[in-house]
Amino acid sequence: MAHRALLLVLTATLLPAADPTLARRRPGAHTRWSSFENPTAAKGAGGAENRGAKGHAFDAIAAGETKTLLDVKGAGEIRRIWFTVRDRDPEMLRSMRLDIYWDGRPTPAVSVPAGDFFGAILGRPVAFENELFSDPEGRSFNCYIPMPFRTGARVTVTNESARHIPLFFYDIDTLALDKPDADSLYFHASWHRERWTTLGRDFELLPHVQGEGRFLGVHVGVITHPDNTGWWGEGEVKMYVDGDKDLPTIIGTGTEDYIGTGWGQGVYHQRYQGSLVSDAKAGQYAFYRYHIPDPVYFHKELRVTMQQIGGDPKDKMTAMQKRGVAMRPVSVDQNGKFTKLNEAAETVQLESLKAPGDAWVNAYRRDDWSAVALFYLDKPENGLPALAPVALRTEGLK
Repeated sequence: MAHRALLLVLTATLLPAADPTLARRRPGAHTRWSSFENPTAAKGAGGAENRGAKGHAFDAIAAGETKTLLDVKGAGEIRRIWFTVRDRDPEMLRSMRLDIYWDGRPTPAVSVPAGDFFGAILGRPVAFENELFSDPEGRSFNCYIPMPFRTGARVTVTNESARHIPLFFYDIDTLALDKPDADSLYFHASWHRERWTTLGRDFELLPHVQGEGRFLGVHVGVITHPDNTGWWGEGEVKMYVDGDKDLPTIIGTGTEDYIGTGWGQGVYHQRYQGSLVSDAKAGQYAFYRYHIPDPVYFHKELRVTMQQIGGDPKDKMTAMQKRGVAMRPVSVDQNGKFTKLNEAAETVQLESLKAPGDAWVNAYRRDDWSAVALFYLDKPENGLPALAPVALRTEGLK
């Protein structure tokens, strides 16, 4: 009986709580779906083609063409976005650009490679499910992030590849509201990549944004530099909140620590954290972290970065340093005794360091990092740079 009681307690702890609003009335909300069968999401206008017998389930998108998936006026909220295509290779998933505009503004709040946004990070789709996204069998893409708007929403997808997309299926599920929620924030997403990061400079997961909002989380892709050996993920996340300058208010302890694991990083997917790709042979890693039970609010500004630090035993790092690889030792760990090397005026030469060959050395290094930052903001535009050209997005993928 005690074992059964414990099992019930554990089950109650692990399962998500039922949404208390499921059984409530909401008279000011009207469900609408947009698809090629009803592109305007208009009431009573679905399935008009082919006398109602599946007349326009998909459409083609030519190379360079933009398709409008949703264009509605008035207050509302996007509740789900789904799409699928036959061509799901890294080049195509990085070449499809998703843009979302709020309240008639000319600049998109969301402008990202479709694959990385929906969890096919580095253009590598795998079957997974988490709190905000899912890909049930590696062939389709779902997003469940609530996206409120006050006076209108427009969603487009652009085929920036050189190839024709013959089969594009989608639907966008929305609520049309009688009046907007005065306290709601606008959803934003931006994508950023450094083909090879700068030695000693943190990678920006979220470049500096101004306003009031909430950092929702991040999708990250890493391609390791071929000159580097060892583990790449010793860098610590930093969040510069509301006036932080040289030092952040929020800082982590390591890259894999940030996504809830430790001592390396394999493949797993959970509600708020996961590692969808861990491919040491290809030197590719893809992971995510969402701040839902541990919200990150900001009231004036926010910038989020990740240190570019890796590690390996001293003898291997010494050999790498002798080869002239771009790296700089920052610390050494000898059975729990931590020696700070970055405080030295010049780069420490590991060959002269009094430490055994198996002592763990952390060092600045260069790798290929990309990230989709997910956040809410109190305005429909974010002032961030436009999405990088498709050539930069697809370079070096395999």
